[in-house]
Amino acid sequence: MQLTKAWEACKAEKRIEGFSPHTLNAYRLQANLLVRHFQDIKPQSVTTQGIKDYLALSSEGLKPSSLAHRVRFIRSFFRWLYEEGHITTNPAAKITEPKVGKRIPKFLTEREVYLIADVIFG
Repeated sequence: MQLTKAWEACKAEKRIEGFSPHTLNAYRLQANLLVRHFQDIKPQSVTTQGIKDYLALSSEGLKPSSLAHRVRFIRSFFRWLYEEGHITTNPAAKITEPKVGKRIPKFLTEREVYLIADVIFG
């Protein structure tokens, strides 16, 4: 089984599990990028170092949150392949998500507070 066929099988199962169409679409994009990098090889040929190299190469143009999403997809995909018996070892088992910084909350200006109060209280 090649990566593209494996992704189609995985996608079908995720759809049965109730994953949203938006999640499946995001995963489809990640699967296409993975196949483009590794070509359409057998999943058994993918190594942990190969995944690390792929993530390091793709991290140059990504925000940490986007890279974290890519890591979550890869871990989920290879975990599914392992659990279904398509591969004998999970090369993504030791891959960890990057640390994502906390977002700084945006505060309202004094003018915005007065505008909101004016709308509420008239």
